[in-house]
Amino acid sequence: MRYAAITGWGMAVPERVMTNAELERMVDTSDEWIVSRTGIKERHVVGPGDSTTSLSVAAARQALERAGLKATDIDLIIVGTCTPDQFLVSQACLVQAELGGNAGAFDLGAACSGFVYALATGNQFIQSGLYNRVLVIGADTLTRFVDYTDRTTCVLFGDGAGAVVLEATEEPRGLLSTVLGADGAGNKHLYIPGWGAFVPESAGIFPEYRPYLQMNGNEVFRFAVRVMGDAAAEAVEKAGLDFSDIGMLIPHQANARIIEAAARRLDLPKDKVWINLDRFGNTSAATIPIALCEVEASGKLTEGENLVFVAFGGGLAWAAGVVRWGTAGVQRKITSTHASNGHVAAAGA
Repeated sequence: MRYAAITGWGMAVPERVMTNAELERMVDTSDEWIVSRTGIKERHVVGPGDSTTSLSVAAARQALERAGLKATDIDLIIVGTCTPDQFLVSQACLVQAELGGNAGAFDLGAACSGFVYALATGNQFIQSGLYNRVLVIGADTLTRFVDYTDRTTCVLFGDGAGAVVLEATEEPRGLLSTVLGADGAGNKHLYIPGWGAFVPESAGIFPEYRPYLQMNGNEVFRFAVRVMGDAAAEAVEKAGLDFSDIGMLIPHQANARIIEAAARRLDLPKDKVWINLDRFGNTSAATIPIALCEVEASGKLTEGENLVFVAFGGGLAWAAGVVRWGTAGVQRKITSTHASNGHVAAAGA
């Protein structure tokens, strides 16, 4: 049986950091209010030189370097995003244009669950034998669609990208189980009315047409608390494991209270749950790969470690999977490095 080991990983966030103190000057809120309800203290926000493309490319280049590969070695590029820079041209094609090569390229839209959906899809291409090396990216720039007069949503989101390289192996590495689901009837609880491409010069010409993210916070919270724990537990069971076999839970970084509820459902102590939303906020499809880079940089991952990824988002969609860390069975030398802090500043890239 073929598996898809993660042999490279990378992340990118904009240079600009927006603190809660800055938001206090923009909208009726406070640092205490934000932290107590979300756990977020600051977030990285795109500037004039940033885009979903620039962040994706920076993360992808880091992942390729860690894997010891060139863009021309990649068979397929999949980008999970809900904020692509163009309509007709896929975000994956825009990334490929910057990286080089002729890999197949397409996007996958599952909002904040997009990275796990894309990871499951890339895994299938390798398991089937069709491809040997797949680049999977989760990237979003949702702050372009946030209403900074709405204190219930503007405090939540940041921007960023994360990427992993998947390579074929016959050893049980990479994604061992997958749980995908959606409640389409809940689409009205988290959405952006209309749409707009990344054309910054048009913002001043048609400001009234800029769509803003809409969220029914209470409904989304109740949905997330239930589905995060249930989906993660189902993924562990499908992998033939139990909670004692899990080394780290890497959840979607939307709200600290939601993450804590999922951890209780899995009976995992705090030191086995990675939380970084205090520094990044909710970066949508990028939250899990960014967190993965930080976990790796911390030195906590060893060959054969079992990780749980779980996410939820607009749709309302959810996704979970058990990932076994390591590169056993990959038939070439893998570059293994521990980044000093896992960060790549990508402003103006």
